[in-house]
Amino acid sequence: MKLELRGITKVFGPLVANDSVDLVVQPGEIHALLGENGAGKSTLMNVLYGLYRPDGGQILIDDEPVELDGPGDAVAAGIGMVHQHFMLVPVFTVAESVILGQETTGPSGLIKKRDAAASVREISARFGFDLDPDARIGDLPVGTQQRVEIVKALSRKASVLILDEPTAVLTPQETDELIEIMRELKASGTSIVFITHKLREVRAVADTITVLHRGKVVDTVDPSTPEAELASLMVGRPVEMQVAKEPASPGEEGFAVENVTVLDDRNRVVLDDVSLDVRTGEILVVAGVQGNGQTELTEMILGLTRPVRGRLTLGGKDVTRQRVKQRLHSGLGFVPEDRSQDGIISSFTIAENFILDLYDTRPYASGPSMKPREIARNAQERTEEFDVRLTSVDDPISTLSGGNQQKVVMAREMSKSLRLFVASQPTRGVDVGSIEFMHQRIVAERDAGTPVLIVSTELDEVVALADRIAVMYRGRVVGVVPGDTDRDTLGLMMAGVPADEAAAQAATHHTTLGAADQEEAS
Repeated sequence: MKLELRGITKVFGPLVANDSVDLVVQPGEIHALLGENGAGKSTLMNVLYGLYRPDGGQILIDDEPVELDGPGDAVAAGIGMVHQHFMLVPVFTVAESVILGQETTGPSGLIKKRDAAASVREISARFGFDLDPDARIGDLPVGTQQRVEIVKALSRKASVLILDEPTAVLTPQETDELIEIMRELKASGTSIVFITHKLREVRAVADTITVLHRGKVVDTVDPSTPEAELASLMVGRPVEMQVAKEPASPGEEGFAVENVTVLDDRNRVVLDDVSLDVRTGEILVVAGVQGNGQTELTEMILGLTRPVRGRLTLGGKDVTRQRVKQRLHSGLGFVPEDRSQDGIISSFTIAENFILDLYDTRPYASGPSMKPREIARNAQERTEEFDVRLTSVDDPISTLSGGNQQKVVMAREMSKSLRLFVASQPTRGVDVGSIEFMHQRIVAERDAGTPVLIVSTELDEVVALADRIAVMYRGRVVGVVPGDTDRDTLGLMMAGVPADEAAAQAATHHTTLGAADQEEAS
């Protein structure tokens, strides 16, 4: 099936999310839609899937215009979509999830679950998915849940499959399996629209690459296009792809987590006997698939939760019982995982957000009174130092882009006299140009002698920044390895394989992206 988007425009108030976008997907083609966060990729696909009505342009299938008034129309037209955040019910079985919304019943009115199970088995056998129709969704690993979503789309006879950031929560090995699935689907005649911001994966699997920037198509290129050129097209200017940093010169132990166990509010173990340390002048990156204890680790470091066993030391001093404010005033700089929820107050001005955890300290306050001039002066200095793009520091921070909001949070936390800098997902939802800047600042903080702990699910970021890497799986530290450890070894560790065993397995089997690393290194 040939799919064409012609002149698609979508407007939200003053924001033009898609601006006269043209896109052609040929039958049996893997067409990558590449762009930074906020470029309009997901909006365009939501138009294609009938979730949004376009304000201009038309959709054509096999050269015939179609009107898609909802996802039902899209499915009927042969379009399927696997969303970035899976649309699955944890307590349902695989078969129940596949037929949800399109259940068939017998004469008695009962749902034909056997037919659903047979459909799952047939599609699984055809593409080698190895899915158990009776398995419960909540018991399945993330990569397997994604296959359920693909089977659900294929069971509805999808000829065009939209994959929205499909590798965001996958290990390198699971990503490799997905790439093979995409190739098998292509061979069967299914067209795939692959939405991503990851350059390496695009070049590994795509037949054609269309790049979006600020809602417009800037170019359509082939996968042999160098990564640096693709990045430049995404951002609109040349981008340095490598993080420039000298080898670390670690000093004494700056921060340590010693045999820590943390329970959640239902008394389940979320951190299980975790130990790690960060030395002055080094970057320790905590890697792992999202949901393996990283969030709980950073919350415990900040003081939002307290361990039932173990202790934390900062500069040799036990801080296990300190409150959040004490830790922040002791020299902890903390960039939270979700800036919009935990890092800023959207209705406050930009200047106010620069001092959220400093508002009652000198020079911004004297007794009960705040000093507006000092607050304004600080905002101006931080704006210039961190290249925050804004109209006025007196505007609400909600007027800034995600990347500039993150710069405000980073600037605030780095403006202190730091004894430890912790950043969780520091570049999530941030454009390529801002990522380049933030990585430079993180390395500069390390070079100033600060212990730096980064939590990231982006493997490119992990290997770019790390002097050492601690890999977490199901609330435990699987191992701590050097920063130059290859991606395939890290991927296996992210699935719970011990470091030595992972290295041995990775040496005998390279993933698609791991093999690309080996070629670049040679």
